[in-house]
Amino acid sequence: MRIPSLLTTVAMAAALATTASAHIVSETPGAYPTTGEIERLDPAFDALVAPGAQLEVLATGFTWSEGPAWDASQGALFFSDVPENTAYRWSAADGVSVAFFPSGYEGRVGEAPAYEGSNGLMFDADGKLYVCQHGNRQIAILNEDGSFTTHVSHFMGQRLNSPNDLVRDHAGNLYFSDPPYGLVDETEGKQLPFNGVYRLSPSGQVTLIYDVLLHPNGVALSPDERTLYIGSTDAAQPWITAITLNAQGNPVGEPRKFFEANLLLAEGREGLFDGLRVDTNGNVWSSGPGGVVVISPEGQHLGSLLTGRGTANLAWGGPNGTTLFITAADALLRIETQATWAGAGW
Repeated sequence: MRIPSLLTTVAMAAALATTASAHIVSETPGAYPTTGEIERLDPAFDALVAPGAQLEVLATGFTWSEGPAWDASQGALFFSDVPENTAYRWSAADGVSVAFFPSGYEGRVGEAPAYEGSNGLMFDADGKLYVCQHGNRQIAILNEDGSFTTHVSHFMGQRLNSPNDLVRDHAGNLYFSDPPYGLVDETEGKQLPFNGVYRLSPSGQVTLIYDVLLHPNGVALSPDERTLYIGSTDAAQPWITAITLNAQGNPVGEPRKFFEANLLLAEGREGLFDGLRVDTNGNVWSSGPGGVVVISPEGQHLGSLLTGRGTANLAWGGPNGTTLFITAADALLRIETQATWAGAGW
């Protein structure tokens, strides 16, 4: 699918003003500045991130970068700057450019809940781009002409809060989180009494999967699609939840705490569990305290990518699918890994 670059003349002016602050370095070996540190806690981590690998800074100047998704057909990464209501495109050939604006709220400036735009992005196997829109309070599909088609906006007749992140399984079920971050004071206009995680079936049925977390955020599936992981960005619930699913995608048994952040937070590390991905071996890579926390399928902390910034989300891409892109506060980072995303091609 061809992603439209700009929607209107007004949008162009605003988008170019935002892009002007982005620091872009040409794609040549060793040209990008490096940042942060790699923390190795278990020998198994070396098989995931080779010794000598470094975090590279691809671009800076964003307000809060989020929701990365790799489009293999274009060889490009798309990501959001949530407060700026703008989605960007990065490629090795072109650097950073505006992908579409507005990205998540199409009303007048000042009328949106917190004036927040897109967050999580996802390409399906057909190249359609799904957009979690905070201001519009929906998940939408971006059309060829730059308009949006609503994919899901309500549950049981009530308006969603502000869809945040999403993941798709092989059967076409779409799992997504719906925290209140896009609402003014997290309350204005809120219709649902909880902040849920849902499954949207191919037939359009919306099912509530979990409603216990105060701020559910990133969602990811295990390689066999029988475990749903949910990140929590609430200091009162600093953990990743794991929910077992049956073949139909329904929860079975009791949800469990897969990994808690109490020890990491006690060390003074910044951040909570936001976006997450699972590699083909079942390891969970999640933004969290300090940067990106890498956890084995058994819940063992293997190591961390310490970004030196508040870190929001991550996605694999690149020519071989082994490049990990990280949206971290004002910056877009990357690091070469020896892992690939379990959800590639879904």
